[in-house]
Amino acid sequence: MAFDATFFALVGLVLFFILIAYLKVPGMLAGSLDERAGNIKEELAEAKRLREEAQHLLAEYQRKRKEAEADAANIIASAEREAAALTADAKVKTEEFVARRTALSEQKISRAEAEAISAVRSAAVDLAIAASEKIIAEKATAATKANLFNAAVGEVKTRLN
Repeated sequence: MAFDATFFALVGLVLFFILIAYLKVPGMLAGSLDERAGNIKEELAEAKRLREEAQHLLAEYQRKRKEAEADAANIIASAEREAAALTADAKVKTEEFVARRTALSEQKISRAEAEAISAVRSAAVDLAIAASEKIIAEKATAATKANLFNAAVGEVKTRLN
């Protein structure tokens, strides 16, 4: 019987399979695959737990964001109300200030007007007196002057008593 290369290849292949079975390589491969599958399951479970935690955190942050937006809206509304109240108060105070200033200005104007009228009257009286004195001095005689003087003295006496 002649042994050719095919026979030796077959014998080598059978010995290889016996050696693999003896060294328990398929069990080691199965164990390694099982271990890897377990690791993958653990990683998937961890990923699922992390995903749920991330969703929980996302929901919490969205809730907090909505609360913050509501607080901001309340603060803005409060600030607008306060600004409106301050504006109305400032408007009232400005109107009161303008009214007081107007009244004060009107009082000053009326005082100045009264002083001007008084000054004009005083000047008119002084002028009338000077003119009267001049006219009386030119036309009056000594007897008329004495009569006028006596009348003025009598009038002063009646007013003093």
